[in-house]
Amino acid sequence: MRGRRRAAGGPLPQRGGIDAVRVRLPEDPEGLWGSVGAYLVARFGGAIGTDRVAGMVAAGRFVGADGVAVRGSEPYAAGRCLWFHRDFAPEEPVPFPVGVVYRDERIVVVDKPHYLATMPRGRHVTETAVARLRRELELPALQPAHRLDRLTAGLLLCVVRPGDRGAYQTLFRDRRVRKEYEAVAPYDPSVALPRTVRSRIVKERGVLAAREEPGEANSESRIELVERRGGTGRYRLLPATGRTHQLRVHMNALGLPIVHDQLYPVVEAEAAADDFSRPLQLLARVLEFTDPVGGEPRRFVSGLRLSAWPEG
Repeated sequence: MRGRRRAAGGPLPQRGGIDAVRVRLPEDPEGLWGSVGAYLVARFGGAIGTDRVAGMVAAGRFVGADGVAVRGSEPYAAGRCLWFHRDFAPEEPVPFPVGVVYRDERIVVVDKPHYLATMPRGRHVTETAVARLRRELELPALQPAHRLDRLTAGLLLCVVRPGDRGAYQTLFRDRRVRKEYEAVAPYDPSVALPRTVRSRIVKERGVLAAREEPGEANSESRIELVERRGGTGRYRLLPATGRTHQLRVHMNALGLPIVHDQLYPVVEAEAAADDFSRPLQLLARVLEFTDPVGGEPRRFVSGLRLSAWPEG
């Protein structure tokens, strides 16, 4: 059955679109671990409890390269690799579909909804675009070529074959992809547009919001007003670089914070981020590039619309 094919690089099949974790037994010059079980308890016991780790070993949840369950009493052997599946905490389902915009033997382009993370990380694992697509399309090797923020909706390019991923990632790294975003934000006649915004953006690990600081610019965005309705505007945003939260930071710096932005200008309570009735009004609308494998021109347009700017 296609959905139960083994994940590349390991003996265990994916579970819910998530690969098994690989553990490589390190060198042990001091002879601290006389058995595989002793090492696993030392490695993971502090995080999940020694009894739980021992129970996982007894249940045969750690396997070797041959797929056979490892006994805790087996002698320790540095360099040996083991695999196991993590237990995932329950996640609130994101109640929006991932729409397939285009699919062929090399790539899948999808419309990622608001609130869905691109790939497993932190507290978002099973409720991610990659995990969903692997399950729904039966493509266990699928990987994203780039990342789209969890609260941003729109086009996400994924690669079907692992061997092709580097070529598509290089497109984004080398800025050879034209990306066009759409946003809804306040309209201010005193803000002259169009304009190009350049600044130095810094994002610290563990801090929700990025910030601008003096120094050489490391980000650049073109901001254009497409149309307005009273005190609200619809904007075209053309990033030349890809700093974290770049478009949100630049719009806020202009005094035009994007509608329903829970970080800029004020960091709101984290729980508010999952209020599905107030999605961030930012959409990755267009991806355009020359295919690095086939050489053909590619242009994809999102089928999504921002809820704060209904069709008039």
